[in-house]
Amino acid sequence: MTKADEAIVYVVDDDTGMLDSTQWLLESVGLRVKGYADGRQFLDAIPESATGCVVLDVRMPGLGGLNVQEELQKRQLGLPVIFVSGHADVPIAVRAFKSGAFDFIEKPFNEQLLLDSIQQALQDSRRPATTGSRSPDAEARIATLTPRERDVFLPLAQGYASREIAEQLGVSVKTIDLYRSRVMKRLGVDRLPDVTGLAIAAGLLDPLDLRAGQAST
Repeated sequence: MTKADEAIVYVVDDDTGMLDSTQWLLESVGLRVKGYADGRQFLDAIPESATGCVVLDVRMPGLGGLNVQEELQKRQLGLPVIFVSGHADVPIAVRAFKSGAFDFIEKPFNEQLLLDSIQQALQDSRRPATTGSRSPDAEARIATLTPRERDVFLPLAQGYASREIAEQLGVSVKTIDLYRSRVMKRLGVDRLPDVTGLAIAAGLLDPLDLRAGQAST
């Protein structure tokens, strides 16, 4: 059995209905899943050699999702964490991302969106650990973006404002601002023109297909 075959999606959610439905969804596409209704129960059960990723509810009685994430980091398990939350709490999402969360998805979530994020998290977890910065190759950097980040990346590279991207995607401006920060962090850039440059270098954007005067909000 290979490491890829051993990868498990650990789902931690105190809502038993959501836990069962998420586990059923993942198993229906052939993923190996273990479910837990309590953060402490999950931490007590997970082996040090665990591979895969974690789908983790933010708000749970007792040990909350952010505390579970912190404990995983202390143990240096290195499992990608995908947070799910029924509350559009931007400060919590920002804190989760700053602590290294792979993705943050609001409930009720689109099933395909969750599956796409999990598949990419599993792919990332199978890559050998590296030190230093990511590859300078534009395509390699862009490949690290989650599906939700990709939705924001291209219009951002084209120069659309957060308000315009929010209208395009049907979400709040705060959500776009959060993902804009996340996109730039993953790409390893701190200026919007650099985001545009990467899109052009990867062949995803025609230099002539830019907004006049790139917006910064």
